Amino acid sequence: MDKNQQCCCHKTKERTDNEYKELIHRLNRIEGQVRGIKRMVEEDAYCTDILVQVSAVNAALNSFNKVLLANHIRTCVADDIRAGKDETVDELVKTLQKLMR
Repeated sequence: MDKNQQCCCHKTKERTDNEYKELIHRLNRIEGQVRGIKRMVEEDAYCTDILVQVSAVNAALNSFNKVLLANHIRTCVADDIRAGKDETVDELVKTLQKLMR
């Protein structure tokens, strides 16, 4: 699904070109890191070397989440609160609880 398509059964968010490019850039880097880990396993790399790379991917994913969450709060959540959609706060709380597991 490209960035302008919308599904009838899910919420969508239109992102600025800059936000979209930044998120995709981060995901492409993470994807490259994961492919590198796969290659390390295929080439019988030493376990601790692989673990270090997995840790780097986890850190990159956490960084991605922080950027996405900050953008979400600044845009979606703030806009919904201004529009009187208080249920968005409950949705945010549930999301944060899932992220903190």
